[in-house]
This record gives sequence, structure tokens and C-alpha cells, in this order.
Amino acid sequence: MYKTFFKRFIDIVLSFSGIVLLSWLLVLISLAIIIDDPGPVLFKQKRVGKGKKLFKIWKFRSMKMSTPHDVPTHMLKNPEQYITKIGRFLRRTSLDELPQIFNILTGQMSIIGPRPALWNQDDLVAERDKYGANDVRPGLSGWAQINGRDELEIPVKARLDGEYVFKMSLSMDLKCFWGTVVKVLKHDGVVEGGTGVLEKHEVKPVEEKQEVFK
Repeated sequence: MYKTFFKRFIDIVLSFSGIVLLSWLLVLISLAIIIDDPGPVLFKQKRVGKGKKLFKIWKFRSMKMSTPHDVPTHMLKNPEQYITKIGRFLRRTSLDELPQIFNILTGQMSIIGPRPALWNQDDLVAERDKYGANDVRPGLSGWAQINGRDELEIPVKARLDGEYVFKMSLSMDLKCFWGTVVKVLKHDGVVEGGTGVLEKHEVKPVEEKQEVFK
């Protein structure tokens, strides 16, 4: 009953409540982004959702408008130079992820679940297939994120995602939720999009390629 009804019900209630209660914060962050580097407040990025259906994830823009849009970020020379001042703060506190409450409300994501893989992370998607982790809604945070994040190799991350799917319950979701709160408060934010590389980078990896809203 929890997996088929209550989990989605909780997602809707909490995401809607979050949008209402945090509307002031969303506005303040939006203004700070515009003042720091005029341009669109949000960007979207192609991710793998439930059933391996692609969707657009929403985030606050943390990179300068001068960032080359026709070059993948990992191919940029010193990509950190393109991160804005407010963007660095948003990444450190994980507030750049806040717009995903709209993805949760629309049913593309859940509050807790495997972090959605990038559209081109075929190796991670294939590993998750072994555990049925592609058959559930991806989450804002999840079991793998509070048990190693990006220092985890792909097979380990996929196995933890599979463990979450197997043990999915209210108690498991609460454990992931409070574990995420602790990480954020310690500024040990959830990092996505990378595998086995956190020990090489002290800051949040730059997104692959950004598509900003016009």
C-alpha cells in the first residue's frame, strides 16, 4: 500500500506544501541569481526517469551566461571559472536542487529514490536494470546519496539503489530523508552526475551541459 499509494500521496502533499512555504526563498534566490549574473533563473537537464523515460530536471542556474553552450562542461578548460558567486553557495548548500520540488509535484520524481541518471550514463542505467532500480521514480535524494555519494563506483551505487528498492518503506524513506538533512547541515551536500570522483573534487561537479529556460 505504501509503494502504490501513500508514497505518492506524501510526495504531493510535501512538495505542494514546500512550494507554498518556501515561495519567499524561491523568489529571493531567483533575485540573487539575476543580480549576480543577469539571465534565466532556471536551467533544465535531460535525465532518466521511471521506466527509463527521459524527463527534464529543474535546477537553479549556478553557471554564468558566458559559459559556452555548445561545449559539454567536462570538455571546458577550468569549468569552475564559470560558476557564479551565488551558484557556488547554492551548490554548497544544495539549494540549487530546490526547483525539483516541481518535478516531484508533477510526478516525474519522488522525494526519496535513486538519483536520476544523466541521459548518457548508460553504464549506470544498465547496472540499475539488474536491481529494478529503473522501475521506480528517481528521487531528490536516496540511499546511495547518504552512503557515499559520488565516491561510489557505479556497481556499488547501483547495488545500493537496488537495496533501496527492495527495502522501500516509510521507515526507509525517513532514514534517507534525515540522513540527507544531516549531510546538508554539515555542508556535505548530495552530489549527482559523477561516480568515483568526489575525492578528486572538493566542490560540487559542474553539470554536463545546461539548457536554460528563456
